[in-house]
Amino acid sequence: MAARYVLSRSGTQFRFVLKAGNNETILTSELYTTKAGAQGGIQSVKNNSPYDERYERKNASNGSPMFNLKAANGERIGTSETYSTTAAREGGIASVKVNGPTAPVDDQT
Repeated sequence: MAARYVLSRSGTQFRFVLKAGNNETILTSELYTTKAGAQGGIQSVKNNSPYDERYERKNASNGSPMFNLKAANGERIGTSETYSTTAAREGGIASVKVNGPTAPVDDQT
């Protein structure tokens, strides 16, 4: 299975996740109030994911490595899951860089 964005709706809010080819979630968006907002978020990931400087590498509150993908204006577009090692986090970033620009959208709304 190829990587894809899964666009979903929960009540009145929308969210997308970028899933790798193995169906693992590699990036999760914030909640959006409109479908158009979520679609704009997907486009922002497509535009920003190739650039290493857009990744904020950090640790979660429990100390586990994770990352945020940010737009050129510094606004967070998506957040990763937590990883067991910094090397695993770098693998997640590499996957977003490769899959983010071209993955199709699976609209489940």
